[in-house]
Amino acid sequence: MMNALAIEKCVACRGGDPSLTDAEIAALQPQVPEWNLVEQDGVLRLQRTFKFKNYAQSLEFTNKVAAIAEEQDHHPLIVLEWGRVTVQWWTHVVKGLHKNDFIMAAKVDELL
Repeated sequence: MMNALAIEKCVACRGGDPSLTDAEIAALQPQVPEWNLVEQDGVLRLQRTFKFKNYAQSLEFTNKVAAIAEEQDHHPLIVLEWGRVTVQWWTHVVKGLHKNDFIMAAKVDELL
């Protein structure tokens, strides 16, 4: 069953747009339960690590994530390793989380 967030499109963010509030994050997070909130360099991000049987599968998945990132014009940090891919979403212009990050996390989940 497809996550409702996964069918939404990202909207362009502008400088001055606010990041999500704690209440907004709490409302969206159950829709992407495998994703963790992490803080890095003072910025809240969504992060998930995906495990695969080998490097080739990890690379294939990374390329799929990159393709939807290009399509939506919203790009993550991707760390590709043997048998593992870690993806982080956050919105640079708001210096934190935006609904787009949750939309993209849901889209990535649909790749599995």
